[in-house]
Amino acid sequence: MTTTTSTSTSAVDTVSVVETVPKQLFIGGSWQDASDGGRFAVDDPATGERLCGVADASPADGQRALDAAVSAQEAWAATAPRARSEILRRAYEIILERREELALLMTLEMGKPLAEARGEVGYAAEFFRWFSEEAVRIEGGFTRTPDGANRVLVMRQPVGPCLLITPWNFPLAMGTRKIGPAIAAGCTMVLKPAPQTPLSSLALAGILTEAGLPEGVLNVVTTTDAAGVIEPLLRGGGVRKLSFTGSTQVGRLLLAQCADTVVRTSMELGGNAPFIVFEDADLDRAVEGAMVAKMRNMGEACTAANRFFVHSAVADAFAARLAERMSALAVGPGTQPASQVGPLIDAAGRAKADGLVQDAVTRGAKVLTGGEVPDGPGHFYPPTVITEVRPDSELMRAEIFGPVAAILTFDTEDEVVRAANDTEWGLVGYLFTRDLDRALRVGERLETGMVGINTGLVSNPAAPFGGVKQSGLGREGGRVGIDEFLEYKYLAIPVVPVAADGRG
Repeated sequence: MTTTTSTSTSAVDTVSVVETVPKQLFIGGSWQDASDGGRFAVDDPATGERLCGVADASPADGQRALDAAVSAQEAWAATAPRARSEILRRAYEIILERREELALLMTLEMGKPLAEARGEVGYAAEFFRWFSEEAVRIEGGFTRTPDGANRVLVMRQPVGPCLLITPWNFPLAMGTRKIGPAIAAGCTMVLKPAPQTPLSSLALAGILTEAGLPEGVLNVVTTTDAAGVIEPLLRGGGVRKLSFTGSTQVGRLLLAQCADTVVRTSMELGGNAPFIVFEDADLDRAVEGAMVAKMRNMGEACTAANRFFVHSAVADAFAARLAERMSALAVGPGTQPASQVGPLIDAAGRAKADGLVQDAVTRGAKVLTGGEVPDGPGHFYPPTVITEVRPDSELMRAEIFGPVAAILTFDTEDEVVRAANDTEWGLVGYLFTRDLDRALRVGERLETGMVGINTGLVSNPAAPFGGVKQSGLGREGGRVGIDEFLEYKYLAIPVVPVAADGRG
């Protein structure tokens, strides 16, 4: 591991990009303080210092936001699909025009290196472009009943006001991935971003307003009292759709709260991704894929490779190459141009990653690189590779959410498939092999919603993102992404026989 020291971002730039973002709640098309005047701090994880304060919504503020969404729903649903499409297209273009400012804002509030932040800005914008195209392709149908007595007219209608809850790890992209299809479908929204990273969502609200989104269609509520704000909304009957990205534990609680009023739900929850390297794999390609699958966003991703299963014939070579690559990564504040690994989101996240490593070591694991908490400010943790990991180690069952690669070995295909599937989660899996038949066979057997074959990156706005088992419900992105925000309705129209005189 190397540590960066230089910086390309001036204090003036940092202050300017933070100051330009509104720090209030966005309700009914206007920026408002919390009703009780509450505010909370947003900190820079690279320094631990305060960036700014933002409005801390109360339950009453949450209800005001939902009331605005409910009031705007009928008119917004009646808006022409092309009009909704053009708003998303304009927002897409504005996001790309402001790539540098948005990337810096994201880096400051959650820590990822600027190069990664720029990539997320492009990824986030693409959801708006994708769903701008889907908005004008919402289809219905027309047919006859088998007995010929009725015509069946099938139409699609927006599900109604939505509650969107986004995480801190991809603060811009997770917003656009939910907002995009909701706008395209004709739904109004209340967005509650993570308290660690509210600035990207507030900036996004400003961009959509500039792009022409009508008042009340999008409302943004920042709060540290998630439970107090969200539960009354879900139980009150005004929310017709919940889209949540976060932990499985919280997802279970939200599902229970949705039951009272039968709120439609889609959830992208935790992951415990297996990364399988067979003996015939191209090791250079496998290591490259591992670097992407493990180190994207410092490992703070539900799609991050969590458990590395490497065939015993190539395990030593793979581990040595991976450790060499990981140890060469430059760790430092994301604003520094040479940084490749930024800080973890907070002290708790770092303590969790280190605790999992230390647990594995006490059970006999060997550290090839990293594994020690560095001195100094910020929540940094070094890229870490450990081998000889026992299956009963805590990190085999927990979502690491940090730059830690834990390697186990296997000898047979059946053995590794059983081990890979031995988890409550099933979001994504990765496998590397030159054998196409094996790739398809194992890909079909893995109990996951997505599989990367000889690649460490599966996320794409054009593909259906989501998992099975306790990794979630529904899909985001792809042609099916908009379906989560639409209901089917059919109209039954009797076929009136034609009389002898030609009249119906």
